[in-house]
Amino acid sequence: MRWWVLGVVCLLVLVGGVLIGPTAISVGEVWQAIAGRGDHATVGIVRDLRLTRALLAFAVGGSLAVTGAALQALVRNPLADPYLLGLSGGAGLGAVVAVSLGLTGAWALPMTAFVGSLLAIVVVYRLAIVAGQAIDPRVLLLGGVVVGAFAASLMGAFIALSPAAEVRGAMLWLLGGFSGASWTTLAVFALYAVTPLALLFAVGRSLDLLALGEEPARLLGADVERVKRTLYVAASLLTAAAVAVAGIIGFVGLVVPHAIRLTWGHTHRRLLPAAFLVGGCLLVVADALARTAFAPLELPVGVVTAVIGVPVFVTLLRGWQE
Repeated sequence: MRWWVLGVVCLLVLVGGVLIGPTAISVGEVWQAIAGRGDHATVGIVRDLRLTRALLAFAVGGSLAVTGAALQALVRNPLADPYLLGLSGGAGLGAVVAVSLGLTGAWALPMTAFVGSLLAIVVVYRLAIVAGQAIDPRVLLLGGVVVGAFAASLMGAFIALSPAAEVRGAMLWLLGGFSGASWTTLAVFALYAVTPLALLFAVGRSLDLLALGEEPARLLGADVERVKRTLYVAASLLTAAAVAVAGIIGFVGLVVPHAIRLTWGHTHRRLLPAAFLVGGCLLVVADALARTAFAPLELPVGVVTAVIGVPVFVTLLRGWQE
């Protein structure tokens, strides 16, 4: 029953994301436009602008939420997410470097973002291992913050040294948003995201075991090293794909998994798909708020998610310290 309710909520949120905009469009006109009927201008607005934007926001939000849930199980830290562990910063740095060098192709940009994300997670984990024989979740979190800050500094340097046109393009990855949404962008994101999402869903039981600790997971039959490598690569690729098409959007991977655990429990076979649906809804709503709160001006989506995520982060941090 809960799945049906969640599915209906997702459908309503997507319809709302298409309806909201500077031009008033009724629900009937939306359905007609999606079917390819009605006024040509309305069809263009609905199908090529609003629908692609809502679908891309849903896909990116769901992917970030799934990545956050997987990372929290991997490091056994409720504060882990792609943004705080430096993955988003590394992917953003790769994207900004690509834009500064003129590598803005549909495939080149996500690939450079993926390389940056992968390098970031390697550095973060090396920092955590250097601090001791085992990975300390607290050191891991601090390492992610340091790597993210360092990546942000390098991004600022590239933007400062780039021509004006490249600077405007690079700002997308610093602020986050879906103004560049299109069917091509959605297709590229889907091609990059489908494999890592499938990998994460496939290791759901291993995530349950890994959340208990590495040694208990080994005793219960999990191939810990293989699962960790799978998670590293899948999380990096998902984050890179999200950053490449939408910029750096934080806190979705932090907030959503905790909200899901309150009602759906900790079993990852249920948690991951539920997190995808709820994360998608959250980012569609955040994008709608970004477009309408100060219309005709548009806020960066990352600002909206930060306003939601920072209070939750502070609450979790205080609870973790107690």
